[in-house]
Amino acid sequence: MLCNLFTRLRWAAFAGGLLLAACQKQEATPAAPELPEHLTLGNPSGATADANEPTNYLLLKTQYALSYHRDRGIPNWVSWHLDASWRGTAPRQDDFRPDPELPTAWYRVGAGSYSGSGFDRGHNCPSADRTRTAADNSATFLMTNMMPQAPRLNQQTWADLEDYCRTLAGQGNELYIICGSYGRGGTGANGFVSTLDQGRVTVPARCWKVVVVLPAGEEDARRVAATTRVIAIDAPNDNALSTAWGSYRTSVDAIEAATGYDLLSAVPAAVQQVVEARVDTGPVN
Repeated sequence: MLCNLFTRLRWAAFAGGLLLAACQKQEATPAAPELPEHLTLGNPSGATADANEPTNYLLLKTQYALSYHRDRGIPNWVSWHLDASWRGTAPRQDDFRPDPELPTAWYRVGAGSYSGSGFDRGHNCPSADRTRTAADNSATFLMTNMMPQAPRLNQQTWADLEDYCRTLAGQGNELYIICGSYGRGGTGANGFVSTLDQGRVTVPARCWKVVVVLPAGEEDARRVAATTRVIAIDAPNDNALSTAWGSYRTSVDAIEAATGYDLLSAVPAAVQQVVEARVDTGPVN
């Protein structure tokens, strides 16, 4: 009987060891975290929500994601997902205001920071892309989503491109859009200016946008293929620019070279190589 007891104890210890090893193996290989909706195709600058990184500060909102540059007073980039589910009947809120989610010690650009400058408070993620609810629309009026844009650029060239993106979304597509700016100094309604709000807001020299167009589906980063339409635009922040947004088409590679960002980083590398080098030649309306 003692032998049988000893044998049972040995087998119990052995089985316990196997169970412990299995648990340790499971803990050592956790599942990869799911990317936030608006960063499905990547985080272009590797932004983090670390106040010690004031020039690349990540803000994740329900409606969009962005990298904020405290010293420029504008976002480096804003990224968002657009499909039919984001569109509804909520009216434009027009409630421009400081962003309360910035670290408390930072200066918060306000609704009047652009007043009298000759530049519009230009949305990165457009108001009309977020009309599902009043709260969604209101979120686009946070000043962390704004950049100083020459009126002709904001109200015509950029607005036409934004309208076209919504047309594509209404045709059964879903879009991943990344918008930003770079450089210093633009020409608005009152002439050339480098900064606003006593130097707290930088006027960018160029405004860019990248639009990835996919048929509605799942696992979107994996579905981007060499044939996927990718629109890249890089326009001067100048009130004398052309209103035809198609004339400012460029490649994703060129925008990456100008900004230092890694756009579409979650897309398979072989696909990136193809789509990022190509300049779009598709329809513009």
